[in-house]
Amino acid sequence: MSEMGTFKKLDDTTFTILKAANISEGLLHTLSRDDIRDLFPGPEHFLRRRSIWQMIHPEEQASNSGHPQSLSDGSSASPSNEPPQTNLQGATSLKGATPKKRATPKKVLQLPRPEYVIYTDTELEQVRKHYFEMKNIGREGGCTLSKELRCRLVRNTMTNMVSILRATVEAEDVRYPSKEEITAMAKRLVEYYPMLQDKPGGSKHSWVTLFRQLYKRLQNIRSPQRTQGPTPERGRRRKRRRIDFGTSSEQGDGTSTEEYDADSSASTVILDASPARSSTPEKATAKLQNLSDRIDENRSTDQDSQQAQARHYRTLQEVYKRPKPNKDAVAQLLDLEFEARRAFIDSDTLKDQDRPAKIIEAYPCFKDLNHVLGELCRIVSKDNTAYIKEVKERWDTFQSQAVFYGIMKKVMKPPMTFNTEERAINMLKSLPAMFPSAVAPPKKLGRESEALLHVLMPSEDPNTYLQRRPLSCPVLIVDKENCMVAIGTTPVATFPKNHLHEGALYLMAYYYALHMTYPKCIATLLSVLQTEVLQDEIHERDTTSSYRKAMAEWKKFIGE
Repeated sequence: MSEMGTFKKLDDTTFTILKAANISEGLLHTLSRDDIRDLFPGPEHFLRRRSIWQMIHPEEQASNSGHPQSLSDGSSASPSNEPPQTNLQGATSLKGATPKKRATPKKVLQLPRPEYVIYTDTELEQVRKHYFEMKNIGREGGCTLSKELRCRLVRNTMTNMVSILRATVEAEDVRYPSKEEITAMAKRLVEYYPMLQDKPGGSKHSWVTLFRQLYKRLQNIRSPQRTQGPTPERGRRRKRRRIDFGTSSEQGDGTSTEEYDADSSASTVILDASPARSSTPEKATAKLQNLSDRIDENRSTDQDSQQAQARHYRTLQEVYKRPKPNKDAVAQLLDLEFEARRAFIDSDTLKDQDRPAKIIEAYPCFKDLNHVLGELCRIVSKDNTAYIKEVKERWDTFQSQAVFYGIMKKVMKPPMTFNTEERAINMLKSLPAMFPSAVAPPKKLGRESEALLHVLMPSEDPNTYLQRRPLSCPVLIVDKENCMVAIGTTPVATFPKNHLHEGALYLMAYYYALHMTYPKCIATLLSVLQTEVLQDEIHERDTTSSYRKAMAEWKKFIGE
């Protein structure tokens, strides 16, 4: 239909204003509410604005009419490319137009068992609306869904499917959607959100990429089934049954769904729990229940099996070989592999002098200060996600009080004339004198503060200093341009000088992550930081007289 024929169906005032604004038929369907309000301002044009908006967006009128679409199992409606025309009466009526309705895909996916609902929100609907606006002028190829919105859609879709399935299916063994259900959902999502379609030529179907993402999300949220523990042999040999979660299976169309599953094992071996010899079924059931209760008491339900943790460690090594490892993925793998890692680090198989180098070699991610602070959080307060933020706040409070405490004890210079870096250096150099230990530092080391911090002279080489340093504990090396954390003779991590005020927290994190012993010359100071800043209590029998005296003086000063 020609542009002039479409405009002649409008009333004269509407036609004149649109023509004066150079609004063509294609451009008419891209107008927003604000655009229409600018063209037809004032209350006298309210009905005219409403008529134009309903002509452009007939699906809103259809949704408000109160007539829901019928749902069927196999049917699927595709969005119409042509904007429908609406016949309105009154001052803004369209002359001779026949109403058309855009066929909107259903938001309900009805399958033989549950009835799933397509996830949507305001932002997703806005992008969908923009897609059809661009499609009206032939520019839909430039409309794509952002990575954030795609991830949100995948996450919430799979969460909804699992929740609906568990709410509607009574059988305990059916707790996750099947591949057929995920495939059907992927098809319906691509139908409702056409911008999710794969590019032509990339795959046989337009929904393959979305299916893979949904399936991977299912693997990540699936609770791993674990072996039920050893049972004593009674009579005949137990029959083994292997359950495969299908992490490396293929779809019927040849689409591989092999993805890394960070939260579940690839397969689990389960033993049949039917005893061969038992006086009565009731007694056998009672024995098995008692055995299961004893096993559950000795096994944490949140701990992965050794096989799974070994797989997590191998994946962690592969991730860290990449040029730019994903920090969130590394942190998640460190969470999953925590138990096995701490068992390795805390074991007696590592000698004290070799411990840091061996651990850093096994876990190069600990060269990143963020991962070291994350390990500190896992050790001290695993369930508190805001622990590091709270530690930094307590450290700032501790420093502000320590300034006056050091000046009172005449071991610290007033920091009025210092800049930020100089103030941090002054604090670190004064802390060992505020909380002194009974043991003097090695003669080659000099002052106690050298166990914490060393400021390089302009002509001093850091490698030479580390080679002749008598202690192997973590230390901060301050250069003219940046700062470095070194352990023994090995530089581990670097950070900018404007973060030097957090240097003591970095040192404490390495002491915890690498399971290192406090040097005796600064043991009192580090113990005070452990209890006051990290809030990690020390057993009474492990406290020293120097620590108790220092804490008594500190508590008296701050009024506790």
